[in-house]
Amino acid sequence: MTKTIAIGEFAPNFCLPDKDNKNVCLNDFRGRGVVLYFYPRDNTSGCTAEALGFSGALGEFEQMNAVIVGVSPDSVESHRKFIEKKGIRVTLLSDVGHKVLERYGVWQQKKLYGREFWGVVRSTFLIDPTGKISYVWRRVRVRGHVEEVKEKLKRGV
Repeated sequence: MTKTIAIGEFAPNFCLPDKDNKNVCLNDFRGRGVVLYFYPRDNTSGCTAEALGFSGALGEFEQMNAVIVGVSPDSVESHRKFIEKKGIRVTLLSDVGHKVLERYGVWQQKKLYGREFWGVVRSTFLIDPTGKISYVWRRVRVRGHVEEVKEKLKRGV
């Protein structure tokens, strides 16, 4: 059973550890826009491209009063190594227990080469400064995604 979070709902709050094992809470960003993106795994080609894309556009997002937060089931240590190795500049949070992934409905059963397994469906949630979901991208394709998110923010969605 997959939870669906609808546009207009308040984003479920959470607190997760960052690369330094410090808890970061969604409510910490109240008053700013939040680009909350969920990705499957550190150091894979698509996830690296997405993190580098958001990192490269960080200044533009900051000018629009928005922060970028990535969440995956990888460990704090994995995030630290990924950030250092690839020069990632966005905040990455660790959800090893999948609690936040499940709350946002992105931890789902997947199929690859006939094998079924549980994993993250790449998704992005745009959260407005009041904490409400203003837009959702599910089953994200990495190419062009950062630009799509910037456009929605520019239009005030």
